[in-house]
Amino acid sequence: MMRNMTNSLVEHERIVTTIQKAKAIKPHVEKLVTLSKDPAQHNRRRAFAKMRDKQAVQKLFDILGPRFKERPGGYCRILKLSKPRLGDGGERVILEFVERTPEVEETADVAE
Repeated sequence: MMRNMTNSLVEHERIVTTIQKAKAIKPHVEKLVTLSKDPAQHNRRRAFAKMRDKQAVQKLFDILGPRFKERPGGYCRILKLSKPRLGDGGERVILEFVERTPEVEETADVAE
């Protein structure tokens, strides 16, 4: 579960989960981002040993590592959602990176 959620967070940069899972995943992801600040081959192999996903490791080292190069820590945040989970009423949260990639917005050219 930890590996899958870590890979999803790196891939999508934002996931919705329960508060307990988010608190368990956050330190794991922050250590990987700290590791990705130094793009040495040894660090890539250490990250791959934890994540087991080539695309996620590549994004971690090519995009996220340089983005957080100057930041000393605190790469993720947990935002609580107001509505509980539908099945069991568990508290839902958003786990996301503090600095996200801006999403490409397609604007339609309207002829006037």
